[in-house]
Amino acid sequence: MTAMLVVEGKNDQHVVWALCEQHNVPETFAVEIAGGDEGGVDTLLTSIPVRLKMAGLRSLGIVLDADENLQSRWEGVRDRLYRSGYDHIPEIPQRTGTIIEAPERPRVGVWLMPNNELPGMLEDFVGLLIPDNDPLRPKAESTLAEIENENLNLYRPAHRPKALIHTWLAWQETPGQPMGQAITAHALDPDSPIAVGFVQWILRLFNE
Repeated sequence: MTAMLVVEGKNDQHVVWALCEQHNVPETFAVEIAGGDEGGVDTLLTSIPVRLKMAGLRSLGIVLDADENLQSRWEGVRDRLYRSGYDHIPEIPQRTGTIIEAPERPRVGVWLMPNNELPGMLEDFVGLLIPDNDPLRPKAESTLAEIENENLNLYRPAHRPKALIHTWLAWQETPGQPMGQAITAHALDPDSPIAVGFVQWILRLFNE
């Protein structure tokens, strides 16, 4: 029997690996990027019915960005699960991460970044790992606000969380560390409430 957690891209993969390492999560599943290195939301959604037909699959975890419309993203996942034979799917994602059981089918878990309740993306989730009372986060926020007020920013408003976390990471002891490495180095807090909640969802999905 096999188990896998499928993610959108390399950053997601390394963040998951880092959190699992920090919390000593048993290595009972693989963390795979949808479509190999191609990744992306559409590739991941398209792969769900195919993956659920894999012989010997015990559990499938799905980590997706909610992006700008959490309910629309959830409906995209629900639709593919319904078409794959899953009936009892919640109308909205569960706050602590959704886990769906069906007779004679793999267990399915879904986590919509950042927290199953708000629109956003991986970078919003990682931003919640910045330690409380960190003095640099307000500086990063004000820097972005300044360039936005002068219309100097080239990023779209939806990508502001990316700009924020990477600005903050650029000012750390090791400037510009990837997000996963920053978790391992404890520049980002692996014991923050959102990180602990995510790890608990993984443990419920793959190790119960």
